[in-house]
Amino acid sequence: MTSIVEQLTRAVGGAFKTVGLPAELGAVFESDRPDLAPYQCNGAMAAARHARRAPRVVAEAVAARLAKDHPALKVAIAGPGFLNLTPPMDMYAQRGDALSEDARAGARMAVQPLRLMLDFGGPNVAKPMHVGHLRSSIIGDSLQRLMRFRGHQVMSDIHLGDWGLQMGHLITELEDECPDLPYFDAALTGPYPGQAPVTIEDLARLYPQASAKARKDPVRNDRSRKATAELQAGRPGYRALLRHFINVSIAALKDDFRALGVHFDLWKGESDVNDLIPELVADLKARGVAEQSDGAWVVRVDREDDSKALAPLILVSNQGSALYATTDLATILDRQRRRNPDLILYVVDLGQSYHFEQVFRAACKAGMVRENTLEHVKFGTVNGPDGKRLRTRAGDTFRLADLIDTARERARERLNEAGLGAELSEMEFENVARAVANAAIRFSDLQNLRTTNYAFDLDRFVSFEGKTGPYLQYQAVRIKSLLKKAAGKGVAPGSMVISHDTEAALIRRLDGFETALVRAERDRAPNVLCEHAYSLAQAFSGFYTACPILSERDEAVRSSRLRLAETALRQLELVLGLIGIDVPERM
Repeated sequence: MTSIVEQLTRAVGGAFKTVGLPAELGAVFESDRPDLAPYQCNGAMAAARHARRAPRVVAEAVAARLAKDHPALKVAIAGPGFLNLTPPMDMYAQRGDALSEDARAGARMAVQPLRLMLDFGGPNVAKPMHVGHLRSSIIGDSLQRLMRFRGHQVMSDIHLGDWGLQMGHLITELEDECPDLPYFDAALTGPYPGQAPVTIEDLARLYPQASAKARKDPVRNDRSRKATAELQAGRPGYRALLRHFINVSIAALKDDFRALGVHFDLWKGESDVNDLIPELVADLKARGVAEQSDGAWVVRVDREDDSKALAPLILVSNQGSALYATTDLATILDRQRRRNPDLILYVVDLGQSYHFEQVFRAACKAGMVRENTLEHVKFGTVNGPDGKRLRTRAGDTFRLADLIDTARERARERLNEAGLGAELSEMEFENVARAVANAAIRFSDLQNLRTTNYAFDLDRFVSFEGKTGPYLQYQAVRIKSLLKKAAGKGVAPGSMVISHDTEAALIRRLDGFETALVRAERDRAPNVLCEHAYSLAQAFSGFYTACPILSERDEAVRSSRLRLAETALRQLELVLGLIGIDVPERM
């Protein structure tokens, strides 16, 4: 199925070839001056040197050839030699019919499917998720949806933070409060209770308590460090507690992720690769990849061509401890053995760029992976309207669960203000409010270039007007309502007959879906999908305003417009699904 851009490129490329110039000069793209023409080709500018003729002379020769070979194609020359192209309406109609018959609405599969792993989310055990986890979760989930849709074999992993001093803090603080629990009896090796001795609320309280004490008291901190070392060495009671901490935390995390519509295939953590670390360290030492430096074992990752040399990656500290980077290397080793992925994407904030550069270089140096098979998909921060990191009114970190609850409340208010949902049952209304809240949160984040910071303004994002998720949902629901009315009146979609400019504009937007998908995949850029969804909704709105559908007297035109609306809905729902937004049946 060939897009209009591809058809025009073939035609214009053939004209360039006929006048003795390379066919690749005939590349056509959507015009940056749609007021002049919907498509353009700038090949005459590039051809001037090759042809030793003025660009306009080249453009005139190409235009003359096009007039002969494709008389229905309108060609105009602008400026020094830009070719402006306006296809005949028949081309739009044919393309519209082809899109309407395609279940994927013009979306193709990737030419070279990959075995892909996505590492995103990354919350810590025992710590409630806060708004800082929002971007990794939403960007990562959108990328896994996109990659699956493109035909890649995707495996996503949350990579829990469940290994380190925080665990020692929890163990020692729980021991202070409940010293009689069997986990603290060093002589006992089990079995241990199946019921967790803590709730997520307990964990959320215990960790900050212990952390605050440790900051003030070095002895208290050393006690947590000792507990951490014993945990990592395999003390049975502490390992049993860790499993309780992880299970309780995962249950709570799944509630937050379920509310956001985020899915993970694997719920693995740092602790899952702990047993690989001795083997990894021994191997790197034996092969000379790791070397000693001031009592520590390090991997040197600087390169001669570096504009800024990187410090060595510390594999084992001078106190004999494996560090965060060591765990990341062990995780790479584990993934290579179990999954053998072609590519691993790490959706983690910009602040971790230096760390990942060290880890990726060390992994390549150790021969664990090939160059360019590990990629850091970095992103900026979520800020409040004042430009500072988003906080509660009390100045605390904004818990993600609270943000979701607030969004749902605002969604209910906006639905009532707009007079939407009045005919829905209480359960249906609540489901719509959830969908609207999720759309507001997701679209507000994903519409931004991921490497930039953005200001989160919930009042604006929940609006049914402007560039927002709820606006896109409303447009899709409006099309659904139209199609239901048509079915009730016995009006069926038919072959497309395109005569109005807004119909052609809508088909152009539909025709741009594959290009948007390719760009979004290449740049790891969900914002491209958001832009396509918004421009598609805008194009439909212009068409709907200018072109009567059910009231149109001409049966062929009425059926054509209904089919165009049906195709727009299918593609809009597809692209919204890729960014994790559901469309209610009504609102």
